[in-house]
Amino acid sequence: MNSSGRYVGISPFQAAGILQGFVISGRWPDTTKEWAQLLALAVRVTTLPGILRTSTVFGVREELPEEPAPGTVGLVIAEGPVLGESAVAPGRFGKHRPPAILMLHPPSETAPTLPECEGAASGCVLLPGLPDLGLEHRAAWVEAEADGTVTSMVSRVGIDPIGDPDTAVLAMLLA
Repeated sequence: MNSSGRYVGISPFQAAGILQGFVISGRWPDTTKEWAQLLALAVRVTTLPGILRTSTVFGVREELPEEPAPGTVGLVIAEGPVLGESAVAPGRFGKHRPPAILMLHPPSETAPTLPECEGAASGCVLLPGLPDLGLEHRAAWVEAEADGTVTSMVSRVGIDPIGDPDTAVLAMLLA
């Protein structure tokens, strides 16, 4: 919640039991902290068995779905897997740069930071900046267990996207 008192609402949606994205209502996150909080909820959803089969890229879209519920501001849509025949192609977001891009990893593709966190899911959000104009890249990383416990949350401003595998992949999709 920001100083205006308006909340960021996030509702996951699926098709055939697979996570397809999230409906965002109220308002968009304003800060890196709020994007990290949104990511934490998305990662917690990803811990549900079978909801996400492989590491998947999600793009933020400010357009509204058909017949939106009151207060809907946009969508975070599954764009495709990171690897494989139907992987999201490099440069996918080059022409229309989204305000944020996420990557979610199911438990089967997450190496937990602590050995006792077996079954944790993880994710990353990249908030692309415009370094030539003095606007730095920002990012957050979250790991959570199936019981909802967030076991790791890190956010950074002024990151070099190449310095982390997740942000490097996301930056490649924006190039």
